[in-house]
Amino acid sequence: MEGPYSARLPSSSIGEKSRRAPVDRGTADGRAPNYVAARPTRSTECFSRFVTRDQPGKAEARMTEPERDQTSAEQPFIHEPVMLAEVLDAFAPIPSGVVVDATVGGGGHARAILQAHTDVTLVGLDRDDDALAAAAETLAGFGDRVTLRRSSFDRITAELHALGVDAIAAFLFDLGVSSPQLDRARRGFSYRANGPLDMRMDRREALSAHVVVNDYDERSLAEVLRRYGDERFASRIARAIVAARPVTTTVELSEIVRQAIPAATRRTGGHPATRTFQAIRIEVNRELEVLPRALDDAIDLLEPHGRGAVLSYHSGEDRVVKGVFANAATGGCTCPPRLPCQCGARARVKLLWRGGHTASADELARNARAKSARLRAVERLPVVGAA
Repeated sequence: MEGPYSARLPSSSIGEKSRRAPVDRGTADGRAPNYVAARPTRSTECFSRFVTRDQPGKAEARMTEPERDQTSAEQPFIHEPVMLAEVLDAFAPIPSGVVVDATVGGGGHARAILQAHTDVTLVGLDRDDDALAAAAETLAGFGDRVTLRRSSFDRITAELHALGVDAIAAFLFDLGVSSPQLDRARRGFSYRANGPLDMRMDRREALSAHVVVNDYDERSLAEVLRRYGDERFASRIARAIVAARPVTTTVELSEIVRQAIPAATRRTGGHPATRTFQAIRIEVNRELEVLPRALDDAIDLLEPHGRGAVLSYHSGEDRVVKGVFANAATGGCTCPPRLPCQCGARARVKLLWRGGHTASADELARNARAKSARLRAVERLPVVGAA
């Protein structure tokens, strides 16, 4: 069924190499429109219709005319894929089939994977309409080898079942916020550029940074800063924000946070608002709330010897990834370490390496935003006793 923004483009062969699911299983009708990247002229038409029909959120409606002018003059959605060589190395031996880029962004990782593996098709998920438009352009040359869907990664199983796919060769999660999102003031992700308090990856959602900053009570706001930002001055910052309400722009919020932090602390480390902005963004987008289930679902979808990789950018994300992968690698075994397993647990994956790999010195020299990246990867084990 075509959604309101579906492109009438060549049908995807995405399910042809996969075991079929029942047609009424996990459908996403009315939830997420389907996009198929085709020739450049067609994909441009597809996303021009999509973007103009999308309704602006409340934060966008509050933008001033100068801010709208700035939006029209923004740079293209170009994002250098982080640790690309390492991701390709991890995926080098994957079987043929379907690869899922669960955070397709501008399509940089996806393009390289498709170029390296001519026997795979790709499903790209993203909540950000700007990112999907950019991905459609980047991946247009691959035609019906690519299907793009506007959806959160916690719906990975439902989206694939709607496409007739119930097993995949690989998955990639590139977590956090992208460079273009940070650089576009109207998105409200950055404390360095003046814009509305938004921070929504999916601007169809009701919860925005404006709601968190202006409507949460002081205790709840402090808990968000503490839980998702590891902010030791969470109570002071929350108290200052509540006292300054209403807060409407990113620069206002940044200055409130700066003033709330002791002067001696402000003189060390990075920008004092970094942790606050990170925490509010994670709360708005439920990033850590949905990540464990999404990763478990992605592992369940892997074919034997299929591989999964995750790029995380702060300690909270990496803790979740490490925990999910460790549990899958032990099968949740509760037996004492270094003793034979007696609880019947069965490992689902093996870790490709211990710990998280980091970006090379060469990459850090050209892309400072790769500094905090950590890459972890697993391989699906065959089911014991399977035919």
